[in-house]
Amino acid sequence: MARFEMLNNVEHRDVRIHTQRSADTGDAVQYVVTFPLELRRAQAHYPIFFQKDSNTGQFFPIILLGFEKGENLFLGPDGWEPAYIPMSILRGPFLIGYQSNPEHPDGRQAVITIDMESPLITSAQDGQPLFLEHGGSTPYLENLTELLEDIQLGLEMNAPFIAALTEHDLIENVTMSITLNDGAERQLLGLYTINEDRLNELDDAAVASLHKAGHLQSIYMIMASHAHFRAMIDRRNAKRLEPATGLG
Repeated sequence: MARFEMLNNVEHRDVRIHTQRSADTGDAVQYVVTFPLELRRAQAHYPIFFQKDSNTGQFFPIILLGFEKGENLFLGPDGWEPAYIPMSILRGPFLIGYQSNPEHPDGRQAVITIDMESPLITSAQDGQPLFLEHGGSTPYLENLTELLEDIQLGLEMNAPFIAALTEHDLIENVTMSITLNDGAERQLLGLYTINEDRLNELDDAAVASLHKAGHLQSIYMIMASHAHFRAMIDRRNAKRLEPATGLG
């Protein structure tokens, strides 16, 4: 169970972070959340879909990594295989949290928090240190801080993006069915994508509006990313030492 603490250079001065990607350090995940600002890089390697939050009913974009819970087809014996690692993976055990601050405009300020139960935390010398000997931030922590700020911005960008897609009724449910070489079949439920027919039927004003807001590019990147779904089947079959046979 996660146990987040506000990061500080006193209590966490000896904490180090594993940066080698592996199932043992929590990278065996079926999907991770993504954002419009990441789509250009992510769509070059992974299929991107949407899921719906069961509590709020809100959609959010995801990078699909596996066909079932706990499966990451992009994780090999030597670590992460594609050149680009999703931001939600790189953040490791860290998240942006908030603490009360009456002097801040909205009464709170953002802080970095760390999950002390994460398997990525170590005291081994091969881990990345967070703080210098006299308390300053290491280059690793400085880069991580920038990453967390980008993730926070990305999460904020998701809301208007999803709102625009919903306004034009462009999100549709899709069931992805696969057949593996050994005859095993998988059906991925709960995924959503862009309805291309409705997109093509939009009038010029709607298209112009999506383009001006920067959403049109994101839409096309998501649609293009689905070409990688076939490669995921190949990866799954390769793990069984057999070639792929088909996509239903």
